[in-house]
Amino acid sequence: MPEDARRGPILDSHFHWYPQVVERAINSSRGASRMHSSDWSDLHAQLQRMDDLGRRIDVISSTGPFAGLFTDTDPATSRRLTRLYNETMAEGQRQHPGRVWGTCVIPLLDTDDALAELEYAVGTLGLIGVNVPGRIGAKDNLDEPRLEAFYDRIEELGVPVLVHPNDEAFQPVLGGYDGALHLSLGRVIDVSVSAYRLVLSGIMERHPDLKVIVTHTGGALPYQAGRMDKNSGAARLPKPPSAYLKRMYTDTVSPHTPGVAFAVEFYGTERVIYGSDYPCWDPDAALRIMDELGLDDDSYRKITNDNARRLYGIRDLAGATA
Repeated sequence: MPEDARRGPILDSHFHWYPQVVERAINSSRGASRMHSSDWSDLHAQLQRMDDLGRRIDVISSTGPFAGLFTDTDPATSRRLTRLYNETMAEGQRQHPGRVWGTCVIPLLDTDDALAELEYAVGTLGLIGVNVPGRIGAKDNLDEPRLEAFYDRIEELGVPVLVHPNDEAFQPVLGGYDGALHLSLGRVIDVSVSAYRLVLSGIMERHPDLKVIVTHTGGALPYQAGRMDKNSGAARLPKPPSAYLKRMYTDTVSPHTPGVAFAVEFYGTERVIYGSDYPCWDPDAALRIMDELGLDDDSYRKITNDNARRLYGIRDLAGATA
């Protein structure tokens, strides 16, 4: 690809801003004290890091592995913490218009609470996506029947649902080795199981316009789609499971160029969006992966910018609707 084709604007759709005011509130509710570094909490410094890459890079902030903390509590605390997070994200949007966009968290322990906060976060605050954890509280999953109305309303609103692995699921089998097993495979298992529940339950079938983003190049899903088609007959879906998987979206967060290339092949260039996973990953490395894919100019622009703007309904740099 010619050098000038890689100088256009980028929208980083997998970026984590974790404000200290939110982390302190979560810690207080859990009796914890550990705080993350300023790499996570100082939004101005984070944006400067993006500027240091020498590109115009706008960002969409998501909760990342912390999504489960907002439901691993009681309903009243969940309502309070989600409201604080959502209003803080909205303030970030206001302070950096056209540069920073926020996505919301939802108090999913109670369906009525979830619907009320969804209306407030998207309708009033203007947040552009919905984060969901792999596990809701101590026992619920994303395919609980009581959440049907929740998915109905998200589909009506037209905002994406972001499925990101969290740190609460599968702990007993993934412990030890100073976190190597959990970080290497645990989160991949987490996001794969969570997203596949949306397929097996029929949620993807019943909600044809639901926009689901499965992070980290789709976890294991693209690479094991054949096994899913072969072994999921008990779900009695009207289509092969892979047909629903290919309706989902994914991002480029993987330090493995062949893996990202296969995700692009599986989902198609219209359904892959760029992400750096900053500060979990090095944005220089994330951009190098994009260069190593050998994409044509049109595909490169779609993945690094256009697809995410279309998916999230973000206005372009000139202020017109994407």
